[in-house]
Amino acid sequence: QVQLVESGGGSEQPGGSLRLSCVASGFKFSAYCMGWFREVPGKEREAVASKDMDGSTVYSDSVKGRFTVSRDDAKKTQYLQMNNLKPEDTGMYYCAAALRCDWFESHGYFGQGTQVTVSS
Repeated sequence: QVQLVESGGGSEQPGGSLRLSCVASGFKFSAYCMGWFREVPGKEREAVASKDMDGSTVYSDSVKGRFTVSRDDAKKTQYLQMNNLKPEDTGMYYCAAALRCDWFESHGYFGQGTQVTVSS
């Protein structure tokens, strides 16, 4: 049974930092592309970042240069370091896993999410 459990969300002021974690179980973590998505009420879920098993990364333009995705295959954990947070980063952040990085929406697994709120 696939499980993805996020943690690390919370409230932060603009310019601050947060680090999200996602602990995975129930599948071969090292063989999967891992990603982060965020959702804001009234908007479509947005892909934020992903890190493939070969180490290649993809970021959305809105977070490039501020967020860093990483993974520890031995710990079956992925991370999202979020720096210089902006109010528009507010949303529910979901950890995701898929056999291919372009398969998240069609064949991927998602966690329950962790809320990030950025406001002064």
